[in-house]
Amino acid sequence: MNAILLRALPYLGAVLLTAGALFGAYHHGVSVTNATWQSQWSERDSRDAKAKSDNEAASRAQEQAFQQSINKAVQDGQRTIDQATADAADARAAADGLRGTADAIAARLAASQASGNSCIATASQAAARSAGVLADVLKRADQRAGDLAEIADQARARGITCEQAYYGISGK
Repeated sequence: MNAILLRALPYLGAVLLTAGALFGAYHHGVSVTNATWQSQWSERDSRDAKAKSDNEAASRAQEQAFQQSINKAVQDGQRTIDQATADAADARAAADGLRGTADAIAARLAASQASGNSCIATASQAAARSAGVLADVLKRADQRAGDLAEIADQARARGITCEQAYYGISGK
């Protein structure tokens, strides 16, 4: 039995050596494949990180452009509102002059009613009251119209500002 074992020993060594070589080749192939996949994954990860960084930078730049557009629209709108407020103040000053004129006419009519003739005085008194009422209605209507015009001008300016901000963001 020892002789058989001694004759089989070189074959057994060759088989073991072949098996070891095959295992080494397999292990080397697995290592090379793993290294190849790992390098491809690393390259993909670095491309993804660069794309993410580029997208974030582009988004920040777009957001800043939008914000600048909105800021410009707000500044333009504030200028328009300030102009509307100044125009309303000018109109109010002109209306005050008109109201003063209406009051002067009513006062003149009231003063003219003090005549000696009772018939003329009664008619003049009725005309003076009518003129006073008309002057009061004119003053109130003019004041209300001025207030509404100021509100409408400011609302229009705010609406235009909103539209400009929207168009600045949407790119339309």
